Amino acid sequence: MSEPDDSQPDRREDEPLRIPIEDVFDLHAVPARDVKAVVEAYLEEAHSLGMRHVRIIHGRGIGVQRETVRKVLARTPFVAEFQDAPLEAGGWGATIATLGPTAGKPGSPA
Repeated sequence: MSEPDDSQPDRREDEPLRIPIEDVFDLHAVPARDVKAVVEAYLEEAHSLGMRHVRIIHGRGIGVQRETVRKVLARTPFVAEFQDAPLEAGGWGATIATLGPTAGKPGSPA
């Protein structure tokens, strides 16, 4: 009989899995139906941690994920700007966003 593995903390199956927030977020493992909500949550957390630049990898495909990501970025008040990543960082398969203060985006409430 094998010993129980105590290296993993007890976690109920219905609890969300906590993922460390880093400046690069790869959406390949995220189901398409969840992309919008997951990107919104990621941006909120990255902003609250004081990150200034993030790279969201959405893949090249036919552009559906890219469009979803960019719609979220366009309506997020603290996203100052966004663009395709440089070729060596994913090109049009990833988007780089610059985060700033909420009031820093033109058209956002002061």
